[in-house]
Order: sequence, then structure tokens, then C-alpha cells
Amino acid sequence: MKTLFRNARILTAGLELPRGSMRIDGDRIDGLFPDGEADIPADRIVDLEGQTLLPGFFDIHFHGRDNCDFSDADEEGFRTIARGKLSEGVTSFLITTLSLSGDSITRICRTAARYIAHPEFGRPLGLHLEGPFFNPAGAGAQNPAYLRAPDFSEVEAWNAICPVRKISYSPELQGGIEFTRRLAEAGIMPSGGHSTADFDCFQQARIAGMKHLTHFCNMMTPLHHLHPGMVGGGLLADDVFAEIIADGVHLTDEMLRIILKLKGPERILLITDAMRASGMPEGNYTLGGLDVIVRGGRATLPSGRVAGSLLQYCDGLKRLRSLHLFPDSELIRCAGSNQARSLGLSGIGELRSGFFADFVIADSDWTPLSVWCGGREQFSRERLRSGSSPRAE
Repeated sequence: MKTLFRNARILTAGLELPRGSMRIDGDRIDGLFPDGEADIPADRIVDLEGQTLLPGFFDIHFHGRDNCDFSDADEEGFRTIARGKLSEGVTSFLITTLSLSGDSITRICRTAARYIAHPEFGRPLGLHLEGPFFNPAGAGAQNPAYLRAPDFSEVEAWNAICPVRKISYSPELQGGIEFTRRLAEAGIMPSGGHSTADFDCFQQARIAGMKHLTHFCNMMTPLHHLHPGMVGGGLLADDVFAEIIADGVHLTDEMLRIILKLKGPERILLITDAMRASGMPEGNYTLGGLDVIVRGGRATLPSGRVAGSLLQYCDGLKRLRSLHLFPDSELIRCAGSNQARSLGLSGIGELRSGFFADFVIADSDWTPLSVWCGGREQFSRERLRSGSSPRAE
């Protein structure tokens, strides 16, 4: 069945239609049409009454929400997380692990494979392994009990169970550069993080295939006028994508401005790095076996070190938008198009003919009102259903 969404402000990577229509056919987008194009045939017409159409967001780095964590390896928890992320506008995601034992990661892979085979909510697109191949000196909120040197044979075994799209690791560890090459050759994105790598090590890893940096600026060697470090390398490298957490805790607005101005809208990857307390009240939680205290909008270890975030994806995007650095049609790249491009995934992240019908109907502030995945509405705010929902004709 063909459904036409008309009378909308349409925004996608590099394109804005102030008034336009989008038609979907089954689970795919069938075309975008500027306002005034006559006689667009459809089986159903939905008048969006000036609301905004955005591509579904793609969160490639987060651990959970609603008191569930992917590392629990519980399939019902996966459903809870995926359903909750829809309220943030997230239609695609990577299942992100933590530094755990090999057996624990194997269990997560098996649960992930089952959920990916039959997803009830959202579009799970594989695994992001955050650890366990981290330098103890850069552990941050990763459990130091499980940190170890890179081992590609472990990655091969996990990838055989469930597709691994990306690995966050410390390239300065013994064997780290060769590990980088093998990941790149296998089509797995190497992403530097939790690292003490200097600028020279960063350059070696970049040349070997490391084209991502994990939660940029956080737990990596900072920029210094005599020692550029990994942060300086990331700012300089035009072929490296930088993940950013725009929650006001991990990066100040001033630092966000610096990163966005130097990297541009085509190399920024908005993530949440959200942990299980996202969407939950303040209190005591856990992250990878470590105790976490949630108070005043921050998640911290008892030592005070930040432990993931509580960020909702749409709120991070609003924060970036409030900086007024890029046109909306360029900024929106940070929420899905860049992620898909960087990981070599097709058919998602943009409103384009032939792409999956994954989209967000939002208000002018980009608050998700209705979220569709694969041509099916999977989330709608109750206040829409009570009187202000899009009108079908």
C-alpha cells in the first residue's frame, strides 16, 4: 500500500523542502515531492499540517535505558531498550557491549543474534564492542578486571555469532596497529578510545584503518600545544569520524562549537553513550559490574568519574541545533547519514527513494511525535492520539 505524507517540512542530508510530500510503498520510501506537485497517486494520504519529517536517527553507541543494559544478555531487555529508543527518534542502532569476560560477551552476541533475526522494535544493525581491549590507564568507567590486549581471534569468534560493525579499543596496546589492520580488512570499523595514544600512534592507527574516534575528547590524550595527542589528531584528520556526546556533561557547548567548526557536519557522529539509568529516576545503578550513582543529571562512579550518560538522542540533536552553526539539512547528517556512510551500511539514514521508510514526524523543536520504522508506526506520543495526530484522508 502506498501512503502519502503531505504538507510537511522535509529535512534530509543536503536537502530541505519547506513544504513537500513523501510517499512510502510498503517498507520503502517511494519518492519526495515539492509542494504544488499535482496528482500524486496514493492509497492513503496523511496530512502532517506543517510538521517536520526527519530521517530516523541512528545511535551507534549506547548501552541501555529503562533499567536495562545490552550486557545483561536478556532478550526481553533488548525489546525494552529498542522500544524506549523509539521515543527518542532512534530507528537504527548498534548493540553496544562493555569490557566483560569473553564468555559474557559471547552470551551478548547470541542474544543479539536472536533479536536481530526477529526485531520487534527498531532496526538493530549489529554489534559495537566497547572493550575489552583497553589500556587500564584509560579505563574510565570500564571494569578494569576485564581489560586485556587485543585478540583478533576473539573478535572472529564473536563476529561469527553476530555481525560486529565497530570495535572501540586502545591502539597503543601491544599488537594494536596490526589489530587495526585486521579489523579494517574484515570490514569492521576500528575506533580509538579509552586511550593514552600519542599523536604518532594515532597517525599509525589512522593509516592502518582507524577512521572513528570513540566519544571524542573523553578518555583520550588531550590537545596540548606541544603534544597534539589523539584529540589533535582527530581534529586534523579529514578522513576520521568523531563521536560526540552532546549532553552538557561530557563536552561543553564551547568545545562542541570547536569540534563542529573544525570537523564540519560530514564527520560528526552524534551518540548518547546512554546507560541503563537513561529514562529512569535518580538512584543507584550498575554499569559493567561497577556501581553508578545518578544525581543531578549525571551518572558517576562513587569516585565521581563520569559513567556513561543519561542523554536522550533527540535532546542531543537539539543541543547541537541550538548552536546555530549549520543549516538544518546539514546538521541532520550527524544523526544518521554519517553513521551509515562511515560503517558502509546502505538504505538508512536519509529520506531517499528506495531507502527504508524509517522516519520521524517531529514538531518545530524536533521533538519526536511519531516514529516509523520499515513503513510501520512504532511510536506515537499519547497527546497526538488524543487530538493532534496527523490527519488521514
